[in-house]
Amino acid sequence: MKLKIDKLVLSIIGTIIVAYFFPKWGVQESKIPIDTISAIGISLIFFFYGLKLNPTQLKAGLKNWKLHLLVQSATFLMFPLLVLLAHPFIQNEEQETIWLAFFFLAALPSTVSSSVVMVSMAKGNIPAAIFNASISGIIGIAITPLWMGLFVDNAQTDFDFTSIYIKLIVQIILPVVLGLLLQRFLGKFAYKHSSKLTLFDKSIILLIIYKSFAESFSGDIFSTVSFLDLLLIFGGVVILFIVAFSVTGIIANKASLNIEDKITAQFCGTKKSLVHGTVFSKILFGNMASIGIILLPLMLFHATQILIISIVASKLAKRKSAEL
Repeated sequence: MKLKIDKLVLSIIGTIIVAYFFPKWGVQESKIPIDTISAIGISLIFFFYGLKLNPTQLKAGLKNWKLHLLVQSATFLMFPLLVLLAHPFIQNEEQETIWLAFFFLAALPSTVSSSVVMVSMAKGNIPAAIFNASISGIIGIAITPLWMGLFVDNAQTDFDFTSIYIKLIVQIILPVVLGLLLQRFLGKFAYKHSSKLTLFDKSIILLIIYKSFAESFSGDIFSTVSFLDLLLIFGGVVILFIVAFSVTGIIANKASLNIEDKITAQFCGTKKSLVHGTVFSKILFGNMASIGIILLPLMLFHATQILIISIVASKLAKRKSAEL
């Protein structure tokens, strides 16, 4: 039997390789406006979601309190508690810094764009994904500093995140609302070209991956630790993700969630936002010399979550297609 490798996985690997050899295109100083392109692309993704969403289904999806409770609990309770289990085993200052980096990762909110895109690919509950991924960023503004305040003396909670709220409204809420308003005119068009819109979704994901890795490679962030330390951190990241993903799935089964809700719970509840993490790190840690170490697990987790969930989403999409 011939083993077939998913095209999206190959595309992700290829994107990382391109980012390694040509990182200058994705850095802030680049003349290529990748941030602008990504922002427009994300807005279009949510606009197309709005076109395809049924208002009745959306209203029903927002009432699914068990799913919402599971996603937010996994994001802001399960992750920190899992990392807290390792705290008693810390033996020196270096391990304390690495542990703090993992706890910072665990306390962050879920990422918005890729969560919803992956849920869409896997044919999960998209309305609930939009709601949970969006509200997670708002909750995180309050919860993340509170968690970190337990271990970081200079944590500050009186800061302004106006720009994040503006981005949330402009890139997500308004496009979805606009899509819903134009659904009666363009809804059939969106359904007819659904496969092409899925290809567009994947393209935006690859662009986000490229920029994330390009900035990491350009900043030479991986030189701050030894190769062995990097392997150990990466191993910890993978284990944390797999445990969180599995536990969320088990709880979803115990709560008798259907397959669409389970997909949304696992995909949204186990993702962490690189954007929020970067912003929060500047406020919580200031000019700490170890800021590179603090961000390293988040960078690795960001790549790992997209890679693994891309594979899972592709398999779920094919299985669902076969059932239909």
